[in-house]
Amino acid sequence: MLIYIDGEFLPKSEAKVSVFDHGLLYGDGVFEGIRSYNGRVFKLDEHLERLYDSAKSIMLEMPISIETMKETVLETLRRNHLREAYIRLIVTRGVGDLGLDPDKCPNPCIIIIADKIVLYPQKYYEDGLEIVTVSVRRNYAEAINPRIKSLNYLNNILAKIEGKQAGAEEVLMLNPEGYVVECSGDNIFWIKNGILVTPPVHMGILEGVTRNSVIDLAREAGIRVEERVFTRHDLYIADECFLTGTAAEVIPVVKIDRRAIGDGQPGKITQRLIAAFRQLANSTGTPIYTTD
Repeated sequence: MLIYIDGEFLPKSEAKVSVFDHGLLYGDGVFEGIRSYNGRVFKLDEHLERLYDSAKSIMLEMPISIETMKETVLETLRRNHLREAYIRLIVTRGVGDLGLDPDKCPNPCIIIIADKIVLYPQKYYEDGLEIVTVSVRRNYAEAINPRIKSLNYLNNILAKIEGKQAGAEEVLMLNPEGYVVECSGDNIFWIKNGILVTPPVHMGILEGVTRNSVIDLAREAGIRVEERVFTRHDLYIADECFLTGTAAEVIPVVKIDRRAIGDGQPGKITQRLIAAFRQLANSTGTPIYTTD
């Protein structure tokens, strides 16, 4: 495996960053998780746009242009001879001192890792997930805005820990007002009477690339989509529920807080959207190799 760090492709054993990097010391940086399917990178432009938006929001000046970054991601895949992959693209504030001052970090650090990922076993895509609500609330937007995909993921990790202790693979997170927002690493959707519902971005969620793709697919299929505020009660009485994410793709949820969703099986609309997303992901995207 070759990992890109600041202009060099290094073997995994030699890929290192300084202990004074503010990404390590303070979680000061941004990242993206990206997928490639069948020799094409899915929604690469959208992921890079979100990365650069996140960087701008935290006043992190990107050291290379978005077009150069795009080519570097593709070259990392080529160097590793990958067609089906998970790409982790990281930009840290860079090396500084032990203080907080970001001005002491003159050179941001770029890291690109291309590898494989399996977030959930196949049985969960066939039978559905059971999730639980955790006490950890999603960050206030005025503290760390969830729309910024930052390296500081402790909020999500604490929620994940609580869920694992309860025996759940994924968890439901509420915002400080008690409304449903998202999961520790996925966006959430539910269906009632044929209407697909998901939280609006302003409620304090990451605007997922897969989330947006599923919304588009649903609308193209004639499914009514609403982005609105809701509570756990709405989920408990839903006909269907599913999660979306770059690593998770589209995965059904069949039980929340020990309450069966619908008939306790992955729903028909959910299954339609899973199939539609897989077809989209496997047939579109930025080619990795010029011969594709």
